[in-house]
Amino acid sequence: MPSTPFSRSRRRVFAAVALGTALAGATAGAAAAQGPDVVARGLANPRGLTVGPGGALYVAEAGRGGAGRCIPNPEGGAPQCYGATGRITRVDPRTGRKRTYVGGLPSLAAQGRNAGGDATGPHDVSFSGRIGYFTVGLGGRPAARSRLGAPGRRFAGLYRVSARGTVRRVADLGAYEAANNPDKGQPTAEVDTNPFSVDATRGGQILVTDAGGNDLLAVTPGGKISRLAVFPFGQTLAPPFLNQPPGTQIPYQPVPTGVARGPRGVIYVGQLTGFPFPAGAANVYRLRAGGTPRVQARNFTTVVDVATAPDGTLYVLQISTNGIAAQDPGAGRLFHIALDGTVTEVPAGTLVEPTGVAVAPNGTVYVTNRGGSGSAGQIVRLPAGG
Repeated sequence: MPSTPFSRSRRRVFAAVALGTALAGATAGAAAAQGPDVVARGLANPRGLTVGPGGALYVAEAGRGGAGRCIPNPEGGAPQCYGATGRITRVDPRTGRKRTYVGGLPSLAAQGRNAGGDATGPHDVSFSGRIGYFTVGLGGRPAARSRLGAPGRRFAGLYRVSARGTVRRVADLGAYEAANNPDKGQPTAEVDTNPFSVDATRGGQILVTDAGGNDLLAVTPGGKISRLAVFPFGQTLAPPFLNQPPGTQIPYQPVPTGVARGPRGVIYVGQLTGFPFPAGAANVYRLRAGGTPRVQARNFTTVVDVATAPDGTLYVLQISTNGIAAQDPGAGRLFHIALDGTVTEVPAGTLVEPTGVAVAPNGTVYVTNRGGSGSAGQIVRLPAGG
């Protein structure tokens, strides 16, 4: 995605946030003021999480970058510098005890002021039995990886972790974007890759969203990649700070984020939306493999993740309320979609830059909080049923 006033990089989806607008056309309950129950602290840019083998939580930490080679920041500001500080962390949900499941993973982050915040690195983790899969993002043109030397090849990929802890790359998703650019027929589309969410619960077909490529991909355990869907671009009013004539419409990119399988082969995909991140324009899409995405629920803002519950209902996580480009983006919010389509806000207390949601077999909900912090990230717990 080009870094222009009309369509900016999707790599920085983490911004400071506070409660705001309600969902139009939905039945929404008010959020309670209580603070969330913190399970784990001290995480480095925590992103997606899942309930894995033995009931433990596994969270992707994007790391803090490091002192390695740097590439320009597509948002401007300090360059993003490499370090092997990303990891997948196992957390005991009863005690909060943490241990590194996979360490030394690639990470990019600015190293000046606010060093280590808003990193790019491991973005999500999912399991097929005892075999783990995780994504590593990038947020730019695949060719940018060469500027990082040999470590650059580790970005924009899908990886597998064996039951013994052996890690190997399953697929180079950056190379796939460079060769195919599936959304090339849509306005403002460019070659851009940022593998984000992964669902490996059906081991023969691993689902991955590419938030840079605007597509949903299916990957076999052997590494064969196929496109399942490309999501539609939209139009919105130009924000005032662009100084466009009144009524000017500009395109925004869809930016698919969270992916989760539901009952009977249904796939759900959440939508962040690209710049200018219009409030109320984000959808949750529903599709089956090989089918056309259809809107399951609408009127959200900056959806960063989705998760299905054991009863087949759906949770939708917003990183902000008013949109990332707003002067006050607003706090994160969590919503529950019942089987009849009713949308209710979960009383989660104040969520600050939440980035991932997972649901345990007993219905307990876990959310990664402070997902743009290089040192103060959290996992918080919400009771079953919200």
